[in-house]
Amino acid sequence: MATPAISRQRTIKRQPSAARLEPDLKAARRLVLELMAIPGTSGQEAAVAECIAQKLREAGAAVSAIRTDQAHLKSPLKGQTGNLIFLLPGTRRAPRRLLMAHMDTVPLCVGSKPVVRGRAVQSGNPASGLGADDRAGCAVVLTAALEILRRGLDHPPLACFWPVQEEVGLFGAHYGQLALLGRPQLAFNWDGGVAEKITIGATGAYRLTIDIHGRASHAGAAPERGVSAVTIAGLAIADLANGGWLGDVRQPGGRQGTRRGTSNIGIIHGGAATNVVTDHVQLKAEARSHDPAFRRMIVKAIEKAFRTAAASVRSADGTAGKVTINSRLDYESFHLPDDEPCVVAAEAAAQAVGLEPLRYVSNGGLDANWMTARGIPTVTLGCGQQDVHTLDERLNLDAFDHACRMALLLATGTEAS
Repeated sequence: MATPAISRQRTIKRQPSAARLEPDLKAARRLVLELMAIPGTSGQEAAVAECIAQKLREAGAAVSAIRTDQAHLKSPLKGQTGNLIFLLPGTRRAPRRLLMAHMDTVPLCVGSKPVVRGRAVQSGNPASGLGADDRAGCAVVLTAALEILRRGLDHPPLACFWPVQEEVGLFGAHYGQLALLGRPQLAFNWDGGVAEKITIGATGAYRLTIDIHGRASHAGAAPERGVSAVTIAGLAIADLANGGWLGDVRQPGGRQGTRRGTSNIGIIHGGAATNVVTDHVQLKAEARSHDPAFRRMIVKAIEKAFRTAAASVRSADGTAGKVTINSRLDYESFHLPDDEPCVVAAEAAAQAVGLEPLRYVSNGGLDANWMTARGIPTVTLGCGQQDVHTLDERLNLDAFDHACRMALLLATGTEAS
C-alpha cells in the first residue's frame, strides 16, 4: 500500500560491517521477478502463497511448519486463501523474530511482465503496473528464510508471515490468527520505499458509507414533489469544504494550537436518468488523523453535514430526505518508542549494510498498524519500490539488494555484530 511519509532525516552513507552475512542476491532477483509475474490481487493470492510454500519445501522446510490461517473467512472480501505462515525453531535461545510482507497487489498490476532495465525492474507490459508492492517485500522475507534453510545458518526462533488483502483494508493483519505466529517479540514488515526507511508510526483511519434517501419524481412534470439525494450530497460536501473539514483538515486546538487530519469523499454513485429526481445516492468517504480524538471529530463533522443537509431539502409537501451512515475503524494510529527493540534492531541492520536509517511517520496505513494494535509492535522497512500503484512503478535493485541483506541480518539476529 502506498504510504506517504510526513517526516524524514538526511541519508548518510556508512561503511558496511566487514563480517556481515551476504545473501545470494542473484537468486533473490530471480525470485522477485518470478513473484511479480504472478497475478494476485486482494483476495486472489492463492497462487502466490503456493509459489512461496513450494520454494520453502524445496529448500527443506518441514511441511508441518507451513500453514495458512482463516483470515480470509473473516474479512469482508472473503477470498481464496488466508495468511501464509512459516515457523522455524531457533538454533539458539532468544526472543522470536517475525519477518512479514503482504502478498496482494492492486488490480493495475495484473499482467505484469517484469523486465530488468539497468539497475531497475519495470513491467514490460505497458498496460500493467509492476507489482513490486509488495512482491518485492515477499521476496525479501522469503530470501532470508531460504538462506537459513539452505545454508544451515544459526538463528533465533523465527516466524515468516505473508498476509493477504493488505491493499483493500489491511484485512490479513486485522483478522489473522496471530496466535499461530509463536509470540514474536520483534517484528519487521517490508513494504514500499528505500531500504533505509524505518517507519515507526502511521496514521489511523475511519471509513464511512453514506446512503442518502430522497424521493423520486418526474424532473420535468413535477420536480417539486421530489427530494433530490444529489442536492443533499452537494450541500453536505459544500458545507464540509467551506468549514475546513474536507481535504487537508486543520482546526484550532491541541498541543500545537492546531489539530490536523485529512478527509476525502472518494466515491459517489446514484441516479438512473436525467428526467428523474434522484432518490438514492451512496458515497464512500474516509477520515484520517494520528490523533484518535480528532479523527472522531472529523467523522462527526461529516455525519453532521449530511444529516443537516438531508433535513434541509424538502418536497412541496414537506417530506425531507434521510441519511444512513455506517462508519468503522479501518486501522488505528501508532507510534513506536525510540527504544522499541524492533526499531533498534532495524536501525542497526541499516547501519550494518552502510546506510543511515531514516525514521518515518506515515500518513498511510500499513499492516504494522493492526499488528501493533494487536500486541506485536512492528516496524516497517522499504525494499526499493518506487511509484507504486502506477504504470510507472519500478523496483530499484540496489535498494532491493540492501533490503535482502538487512532481512538476513535481522532473521539471524546478527545486525549488531
